[in-house]
Amino acid sequence: MKFPKPIPVLEIAHKTGATLVGDETLLATGINEIHKVEPGDITFVDNRKYFRKSLESAATIIFLNEKTDCPPGKALLLCDNPFEAYDSLVREHRPFRPLSASISESASIHPSSVVEPGAIIGNQVVIGRNCYVQANAYIGDFTHIGNHVTVQAGAIIGTDAFYFQKNADGFKKWRSGGRVVIHDHVEIGAGCTINRGVSGDTVIGEGTKLDCQVHVGHGAVIGKNCLLAGQVGVGGKAILEDNVVLYGQVGVAARVRIGNGAVVSAKSGVSKNLEGGKAYFGIPAEEIRIRQRELAALRQLPDFMKKMGDST
Repeated sequence: MKFPKPIPVLEIAHKTGATLVGDETLLATGINEIHKVEPGDITFVDNRKYFRKSLESAATIIFLNEKTDCPPGKALLLCDNPFEAYDSLVREHRPFRPLSASISESASIHPSSVVEPGAIIGNQVVIGRNCYVQANAYIGDFTHIGNHVTVQAGAIIGTDAFYFQKNADGFKKWRSGGRVVIHDHVEIGAGCTINRGVSGDTVIGEGTKLDCQVHVGHGAVIGKNCLLAGQVGVGGKAILEDNVVLYGQVGVAARVRIGNGAVVSAKSGVSKNLEGGKAYFGIPAEEIRIRQRELAALRQLPDFMKKMGDST
């Protein structure tokens, strides 16, 4: 999530009650989770296990709950609850704003695009040229849609990230500050659900086609010219490179990466990174040639066991 204008780190320290260590002249240009930070971003860490990763990341400003050496060119904001400080900034810049009309006055829709009756268009949504949004679709706040995009009936785009922090009382929901970004020539099938990122973007690449009832989790990035068949589920922050094909009911775990041109057969479960240019199936998904040998061996197991029994 990028701020409308840079914010001095001293101002952030004052707002959150944090103690500033490091460069007091820095400006924050955005806020993001550790997986997606860029120079100028704020991030947070509240677990010593991830201190080093955070301090060595591209983030310029880091909320944390223990005193440590500040790397050159960065600023540390020490506070008791880094999560709360981080979340408070997101809430400040992405406040709750309920809609009072089917199409928000702040939405920008190109005159050549068609939005059918019953569709809901949220705050700060941008829809480009020659798009077609069918009846009863929902497009949530800050979604950015390119040109020649079709959103079929009942699709739900830009819903909150499924992201919670566990505490003694249960689970505390994070404010979703990210966006959904849909590039040109994409088709979103009926009944699809696409979550916006926690603080970064969920991205659907140019030319990609989603069948009906596909779910894309928060912060996932889907490349160009991918095909996702019905009831595919893509976990949060997963990355699909260009030209990936996922057949029906494939499940992709969070943070998994699938390489360029990979094909995954129906009902497979992807629990680890997959190389591009290969075909996979199974749970967990493996190369088809390996799975075929395993299945062939499994079919011979009863005869093998019978022979072993006869030999004894």
